[in-house]
Amino acid sequence: QVQLVESGGGLVQAGGSLRLSCAASTAIFSMSGTGWYRQAPGKQRESVAFISRGGSTTYTDSVKGRFTISRDNAKNTVYLQMNSLKPEDTAVYYCNTIPPIKWGQGTLVTVSS
Repeated sequence: QVQLVESGGGLVQAGGSLRLSCAASTAIFSMSGTGWYRQAPGKQRESVAFISRGGSTTYTDSVKGRFTISRDNAKNTVYLQMNSLKPEDTAVYYCNTIPPIKWGQGTLVTVSS
C-alpha cells in the first residue's frame, strides 16, 4: 500500500516561510495529479493547491501569489513552498493524489501573529 509522509511544518511568525514536503513510497506522483490540503481546528479539510500530471498548477484564492506547489518525480516528492504566511494559514497540511489514497498523518503549521 502506498504511504504518504508529510513533513516540514512548524511554528513561524506571520510573514515567514516554510517548505512542506510530501514523500510517497512509490512513484505515484508521476502518474497522478496531486494536491495539498489543510484542515484548521474546527473546520473542514480544504484544498490549497494542485499540480496535474503534466505539471499545471492551480491554487485556492487565499494562497495565490504566496504558495507554490512543485514536484520532483525522481524523489517521489511533492513540495509546497509557503511564503508570506498569515495566522489564518494555521492548520494541519496533508497531501494526496487524485483520486485519493490513504491519507498521511499530515504536518502542523502554526503561524503566530
